[in-house]
Amino acid sequence: MTSNEQRSTIAVADLVSGEAARIDIEHAGPGTADLAGHGPHHDHGHDPHHDARRSDTRARIQKVALELFSEQGYDKTSLREIAERLDVTKAALYYHFKSKEDIVRSLAEDYFGQIDAVIAWAKTQPRTAATRADVLDRYVQIVAEGSGVFRMLQHNQAAMNSLAGEKHKRGEVFKERMLGLSEALTEPGADLRHRLRATMALGAVSVGWMFFADQVKDRQELCSAISSIASELAEPPAEASPADPS
Repeated sequence: MTSNEQRSTIAVADLVSGEAARIDIEHAGPGTADLAGHGPHHDHGHDPHHDARRSDTRARIQKVALELFSEQGYDKTSLREIAERLDVTKAALYYHFKSKEDIVRSLAEDYFGQIDAVIAWAKTQPRTAATRADVLDRYVQIVAEGSGVFRMLQHNQAAMNSLAGEKHKRGEVFKERMLGLSEALTEPGADLRHRLRATMALGAVSVGWMFFADQVKDRQELCSAISSIASELAEPPAEASPADPS
């Protein structure tokens, strides 16, 4: 992993370590229904349709914000501009995110949440070569889907560093996830060489995607190639058969 990518990852980890604030709907002001899908005094309880609408709206905000951050820079993008591109009021945007930092934190939380899901799934599976390959397949997809976030962070490093809250936790969130994935790629009690293979395979995924994502037309083909090579790195070599005494 390059120094720029490492700093971007640490910046993401810093953001995740904070608590994401949310503005209460009753204080969001007029126009909240534009994005929330309801007025300020309606209680939807656990309505799955309402939850789905909120999730979809949240994703729309994240997508548009990431586009603007990438196009004109984090510092030069305002919540008002994000709301205008979404064609909603600023108050409606506040219902989901009260600040740009909130939006970036949500992107980071989603990224790490996907990794957590892979780790949790791997714990329910047998420790086989097929499981290890599946873990890497899933991780490659996460890296590919999250590449836009990391690219934006790399191009807005100063702004991202200014958002870092708890310096003593820098990188810990990311390190914990990588350890979890590494454990999913090795047997319990694996020796140093096997653990190194797993860790280097994970690093190869990030570096491979970063260097070649913009050089290929078929991104799925690149995902498959990276996953295959990473699996070769992670898989311990077969033990040599004992020599035939005859």
